[in-house]
Amino acid sequence: MERIICLVIGYVCGLFQTGYIVGKVHKTDIRKHGSGNAGTTNAFRTFGKKAGAITLLGDCLKCVLAIVIVRMVYGNSMNVILPLLTLYAALGCILGHNFPISMEFRGGKGIAASVGMIIAFDWQIFIVCAAVFFALFFITHYVSLCSLSAYAVAFILVLVFGHMGKYGMDQAHTVELYIVMAVLTAMAFYRHRANIVRLFHGTENKVFLSSKNKK
Repeated sequence: MERIICLVIGYVCGLFQTGYIVGKVHKTDIRKHGSGNAGTTNAFRTFGKKAGAITLLGDCLKCVLAIVIVRMVYGNSMNVILPLLTLYAALGCILGHNFPISMEFRGGKGIAASVGMIIAFDWQIFIVCAAVFFALFFITHYVSLCSLSAYAVAFILVLVFGHMGKYGMDQAHTVELYIVMAVLTAMAFYRHRANIVRLFHGTENKVFLSSKNKK
């Protein structure tokens, strides 16, 4: 039951679609522009750096909020499996972001929300993933490649840290933690399946922070 409650808490938080709201401020539906996605990258491409930054921040914070709420609710009664419950909250939030019932299940791809998840779940993993993301970004400028690479690294680090006993749970719950993280990682790759095809074909769009660097 606790897992379902955490999923619901996360899903409700995930329904806050920052990119869609930013689009409405610009009097348009972001899903009708660019990639048709309601996430950070499309907000950046469609409305500019300020809109992209606002979308990134909002989508990060809603996942952080979901995890904070779960910690407040279960911090005392379910402390022994709290890392697992927070990951369920993150899963719910990303599901709400990707498949919002309020927007006919047409949301984003969950990367910005996942950044919030990693920040709130394990800041050490976040530092490593951020380093991987930006190193690849300044080499390739492919946001999708950077995002998926960072996600894969996060999954590996969860496995490593879990094996080291960092999360303080028994083996069964630690394995369940791995499974939830695997689902999150698989969902990220699934949502980026079109990007992966374009990467293989060399047709994926690049993102530059400065218009001077665009080719």
